[in-house]
Amino acid sequence: FFRKMASTPRTVAFSRVSLCASSLPLTRTGIRIPCALGGRSTVDVSRGFASNLNVAASRFRCPAGLCRSGIPSNPSKVSLASIGSALPSTHRATRRAGHFRASRASRATVALPSAMSSSTRHALISVSDKTDLEALARGLHGAGYVLVSTGGSKAAIAGYGIPVKGVEELTGFPEMMDGRVKTLHPGVHGGLLARRDDESHMAAAASHNISMIDVLVVNLYPFRATVTKPGVSYADGVENIDIGGPAMIRAAAKNHAHVSVVVDPSDYADFLGEVSQEGGVSQAKRGYLAWKAFQHCSSYDALVSEWLWGQVGNGAMQPEVTVPMRLKEVTRYGENSHQKAAIYSDESLREHGSGGVGSATQHHGKEMSYNNYLDAEAAFSMASDFKDPCCVIVKHTNSCGVSVVKEGERDLLEAYRCAVRADPISAFGGIVAFNTTIDEDMAREIREFRSPTDGETRMFYEIVIAPGYTEKGLEVLKGKSKTLRILEAKPRAPSGIGFRQVSAGWLSQEADSLTPEDIEFTCVSEAQPTPAQLDDLKFAWLCVKHVKSNAITIAKDGRLLGMGSGQPNRVKSVEISIEKAGEEVEGSVLASDAFFPFSWGDSVEKACQAGVKAIVHPGGSMRDQDAIDCCNKYGVVLMTSGGVRHFRH
Repeated sequence: FFRKMASTPRTVAFSRVSLCASSLPLTRTGIRIPCALGGRSTVDVSRGFASNLNVAASRFRCPAGLCRSGIPSNPSKVSLASIGSALPSTHRATRRAGHFRASRASRATVALPSAMSSSTRHALISVSDKTDLEALARGLHGAGYVLVSTGGSKAAIAGYGIPVKGVEELTGFPEMMDGRVKTLHPGVHGGLLARRDDESHMAAAASHNISMIDVLVVNLYPFRATVTKPGVSYADGVENIDIGGPAMIRAAAKNHAHVSVVVDPSDYADFLGEVSQEGGVSQAKRGYLAWKAFQHCSSYDALVSEWLWGQVGNGAMQPEVTVPMRLKEVTRYGENSHQKAAIYSDESLREHGSGGVGSATQHHGKEMSYNNYLDAEAAFSMASDFKDPCCVIVKHTNSCGVSVVKEGERDLLEAYRCAVRADPISAFGGIVAFNTTIDEDMAREIREFRSPTDGETRMFYEIVIAPGYTEKGLEVLKGKSKTLRILEAKPRAPSGIGFRQVSAGWLSQEADSLTPEDIEFTCVSEAQPTPAQLDDLKFAWLCVKHVKSNAITIAKDGRLLGMGSGQPNRVKSVEISIEKAGEEVEGSVLASDAFFPFSWGDSVEKACQAGVKAIVHPGGSMRDQDAIDCCNKYGVVLMTSGGVRHFRH
């Protein structure tokens, strides 16, 4: 048997061998090795073959019938003296016979882990998320895998009545330091990283009693859930930084030619399906799982880095940034039909629980497009910025209609009608956003309202978005159109840190979160604003914040009457907004997102001549006095925001 084994290049493993170099019995041709399997027995091995196998720290599964006598009484101890190294060098090289003499000076002993057959397939499971763990464990056990696990995972699997070994049987060491050290051991990482097609790797594994691990199932400590809890301590955050898990995941993923690594419970079913197939898990599947494993670790590390910078960064911009994102949906197309596009949810800590369009739920309608998301973001962000219930209508990311509820004067239904009337042509095919729940009456109004342009055509919209719907309201709204996209999202006023891509780089800035309540407005004209005018100026100021520069808004009585946006010169935006306001411009107010560089014969005078009665702008121009003089001439109120502006590009 041994001559046959020696003639083929393979590793022979010894099971629970006790090798004490000073006491191994010598025979005429070699040494007698005790073996634990196949009865209480020993096996004679030639000195040359022993040297070749490096059996001093190896293990062999003895076939029945080859063993002849008892095993030592203490099979858990082994001398570090190598039988192979004790042989003469010529014998080590040529495997020739000769006398074995072991040095008694090397009789120190160490505990060895339990030996497992090299032909046994092992699956190591260590998961924080126990979702579908029982199905996974049963599937792997049924496929013939020996399950090895740690801590709570082991207890759970054992509780299902499924055989499972502790990881200490691979390592020979117990879990220690409150579980910080349990899998960081060559007995684990050697089994994950060993290349099965490399003889030197397999020989090294055999010589150190390392079992191969063929499947690794790991998900990490719930770091995100921990650090997003209110009042979590720094110590608790640090303690939930997983170390052993990422180390195992990366090892298995690197060696995916031989090892399958699974980090997501949603992959269990497909994975078990491949396990049960002839030939096992495909290389393509192992490659995909390896990519997912590395991405899982990358996203996890990004959260840890973000959290730690929040603890030590003192509010400064982070020197290096990784933003974890998860594919939410592949959209129909990008800005144009020839462009591929998708939307990703932002998984970073700063976005936790913040709401907004990226986390919206779609209740009805066609799939969203890239442009739909941009427009929905513009509409819902603006609606969320208002404290009073309101309706906002947007077309191509610019608001074309806005109106707020005024107690005793205007309910939400009328606010919606006012928003449409501001620019019914632009509103047709637009996005309608609310910052309050849509009930049955509101839904019916949206469904049935006719365009003010002819009084007959039902208004058509791409999207309706709100923070909530009553059951009946949602039912009624779905009846408007099969294609109408109905979105529900948690209100999200501008906040946090934003990123915007430029060629070979990213811009980052804090959101423009200032509202009129945060600003101290100053009257610089002879005319003073009435309370109603001051309210309208603040309304117009909040509206202009959400319009593309150069931006002008004209408003009255909590309604947007007209706006001019995106023009290279400010005077043209003023002219467009006046045109949109029409006859209602008389007695209105005007807001400008930046100061007026010129006044006479320009923006300020044109507004005064059109009938605007109050104007607000940041101020700060070299010609501010011209604006003041012009407004004084026409008896118009002029307010400044103390230099606060709202550029939007």
